[in-house]
Amino acid sequence: MKKLLSLIVASVVLCAALFTGCASGASENAEGGSASASGGDFTVGAIYINSQNDTAGYTYAHHQGIIKAMEALGLSPSTDLKIIDNVPEDDEQVRTAIEQLAGQGCNIIFGISFGYLTAFSEAAEEYPDIVFCHATGYLSNETNFNNYFGRIYQARYLAGIAAGYKSLETGNNDIGYVSAWGTEYAETCSGINAFALGAQSVNPDAVVHVDQISDWGNQELERQAAEVLVSSYNCGVIAQHCDSAQPQIVAQEQGVYGCGYNSDMANEAPDAHLTAPVWNWDVFYQLAIETAMNEASASEFVTNIGGNYYGGLAEGMVDISPLTDNNAPEASEAIEIARDLMVSGQWDVFSGTALVFSGEEGSVTVEQVSRDLMDNEGQIIVGAGEGSVDDSVIQGSMNYYVAGVVAES
Repeated sequence: MKKLLSLIVASVVLCAALFTGCASGASENAEGGSASASGGDFTVGAIYINSQNDTAGYTYAHHQGIIKAMEALGLSPSTDLKIIDNVPEDDEQVRTAIEQLAGQGCNIIFGISFGYLTAFSEAAEEYPDIVFCHATGYLSNETNFNNYFGRIYQARYLAGIAAGYKSLETGNNDIGYVSAWGTEYAETCSGINAFALGAQSVNPDAVVHVDQISDWGNQELERQAAEVLVSSYNCGVIAQHCDSAQPQIVAQEQGVYGCGYNSDMANEAPDAHLTAPVWNWDVFYQLAIETAMNEASASEFVTNIGGNYYGGLAEGMVDISPLTDNNAPEASEAIEIARDLMVSGQWDVFSGTALVFSGEEGSVTVEQVSRDLMDNEGQIIVGAGEGSVDDSVIQGSMNYYVAGVVAES
């Protein structure tokens, strides 16, 4: 009865939207028009924290991934994709969005922001015939609800190598990092740490200054943090774990360099951008949609897809954007060496073996050095020669910075 009432409410809300016009956050399809019932046999729903019309950043990367995946599977994003965007991390608003998508007959619903987690978990019980997939979280069930993320820390290590080489080239050991959050979330914490370790593999004197804005998607705060990192800490490279290209734009304006995130930001900062850790979200989206399309019941989804998803460089889930001409000449070779070690499974970032790069362009080499992995308070995280920390720590409980990382806010 609860589900039936929810569907009725959703239908009323949708009809009202159609008569009054689309407001911010209203459901739209990939072409920007009002959503309507799908003309196909399978309908994909998506809830975005920012606009589907973004041209760079977090929501943009997810949106492009869904579109690419659907097209590969013969689905039409213009008719078979229903989107509700600009949805904040508020349980009531997320539930309303889910009800609207359920009322439009969506077979699978994706939620891309961490704060959607509780609403998605509850909805999975309320709508057992719909598949729910949630990005960056930790809750799931054994039937119709899973989480998906990836080893973005591997890509951040590669970007750190680029930043480290640039810091050597410019003679400036100070590297800035605009981060939505810090040690509160393992996602941001592990990314900062991996980036710092990558930079230190090239420049052992590199220091990463973190300015935490405590917000996932505030462009003004992102800009302000980048400006402070340049003006107050003399940072010559600006990296980021936040949604927009503002830190890269600031790097361009200030005459320094930068590593973006989520999408290639070279267009926004052509004279500053080095590379960006990027997501190939279509790798998961195609797997999830195809799994849901081929199953007889939504209750089989989690079993058939193999539980929660955590792909890395080896699966093509994460990577870095093409290196620009702003990079130091040695960066490309070193990055390929580190990439090969991770893809092959011979080495990973958070282990008791450090990579140390040396050599000039055309003859870059790496030494694998047995060394304690230390935090910035002098405590041993992983002993020399030991294996990497567990995935559960990287994903869920890493709450410390490695040596060489300084929290500035």
